[in-house]
Amino acid sequence: MVTNQQVVILMREHDKHGNMSLAAAKAGMSRETGRRYCHLGVLPSQARRGHTWRTRTDPFGEVWEAAAEELRKSPTLEAKSLFEHLQGQYPGKFGDGQLRTFQRRVKIWRATEGPEKEVFFAQRHQPGQIGESDFTSMTEIGITVERLPFPHLLYHFVLTYSNWETGMVCFGESYESLSEGLQNALWELGGVPTGHRTDRLSAAVNKECRRAEFTQRYHGLLRHYGLQALATQAGHAHEKGDIEQRHHRIKRALDQALLLRGSRDFETRAAYESFLRGLFDRLNAGRQQRLREERAVLKPLPTRRLDDSKRFLVRVGPGSTIQVLHNTYSVNSRLLGEEVAVQVTAETLVVWYGQKPVEVIPRLRGENKHRINYRHIIDWLVRKPGAFAQYRYRQDLFPTTVFRMAYDQLRRQNAATADKRYLEILHVAAQESEAGVTQLLREQLDSGRISGSDEFRARLAENSPGSTVPAIRVEAVNLGLYDTFLKSHEEVESCRV
Repeated sequence: MVTNQQVVILMREHDKHGNMSLAAAKAGMSRETGRRYCHLGVLPSQARRGHTWRTRTDPFGEVWEAAAEELRKSPTLEAKSLFEHLQGQYPGKFGDGQLRTFQRRVKIWRATEGPEKEVFFAQRHQPGQIGESDFTSMTEIGITVERLPFPHLLYHFVLTYSNWETGMVCFGESYESLSEGLQNALWELGGVPTGHRTDRLSAAVNKECRRAEFTQRYHGLLRHYGLQALATQAGHAHEKGDIEQRHHRIKRALDQALLLRGSRDFETRAAYESFLRGLFDRLNAGRQQRLREERAVLKPLPTRRLDDSKRFLVRVGPGSTIQVLHNTYSVNSRLLGEEVAVQVTAETLVVWYGQKPVEVIPRLRGENKHRINYRHIIDWLVRKPGAFAQYRYRQDLFPTTVFRMAYDQLRRQNAATADKRYLEILHVAAQESEAGVTQLLREQLDSGRISGSDEFRARLAENSPGSTVPAIRVEAVNLGLYDTFLKSHEEVESCRV
């Protein structure tokens, strides 16, 4: 087959000396072929004519109209699914080997007759103009803390011009998490961009908050920092494409960093957060030039952060519990019947009474859950052991699985006295040391018999460090050493003279 390059050589050589035989030989073709291309005066690629007719019978000609109708009704229908549907309608007519042919036919139909596709327009970003933020689940990364799964979200913030990014571990798409994460990002950045773009924050507007209330709090936060609200349209996640792309890349970077680390387990949550912070620092290291351009035009921060917590006034019920955001928490029984203020942050509840914080409680996620601290109620429960068996929140009175195993062992020893004896042991844990009682319970579980609370108190007293003050002896000062020093000083001075 003659190529364009051969014809170019042919024509160049023929123009030089007019000898067709010599020109054709140099171009690597016969004299007749050379004469034909000189006569045509065009390249082979220009001389070829395309054809629109089929070279073989269309195997899907009889059913194509029905298939096209299915594609019109369901534009997202996959070619493979439609092919399997046709195989079911026409048994034996289409073999599995024809799938690729059918997929090509569907692809051509979609490109020539199918519905129009959405067009995305590349944007030109300006420094200091837009910051985007969103929540993303990190569960797929497989992080564990002390060998236990650590499901969590990442609040993620990015500047669209420089791609500078930061983030915060959180456990729910709440307003408090959004506010804390955004404020942390702005104070770390050291300035405020013109606008803040998010999605429609529907997940953050949950049952604990009306949309109007959420909107009021969110816009109050933006006003405090002088930020313009930029929300995406519903169902148009691509409008915040920078943060979506950064979600993907931070997860990939974290996964690679964990592979190099050799483990996805961390001793504490703080250790994991420190590792994540180091990853952000490494990613941002290559963005410093564009970041300097951004910082040069950022607006200044306000004089202080905005309080991102929410406050409730609640009354402590007869069970020494409070209800906050559809969840139940215990407080000290001294507050029973009193009205207390509860400050709700992203991760804690701070209970205030008499303008003083009296309790800090980890916040529960979701609704209709409970967190009962046995220390709050054990003094009274040990006096009323009969209430333990049917107590609504009894499961919370087993601080660890060791305590639950000990209770089961007590029931095997004597079911009639098990509740009373267990509560007495729990009372010792509250008054003395939960860790100490846990260790003693482990030892006794191995022996197969749990002793009484008096023995626990005695054993803990034996193991506690002594209270005696060690004797300290102070030696008398030898003043003769001072005389020796003065004498040596005089000798040095005399030598100088």
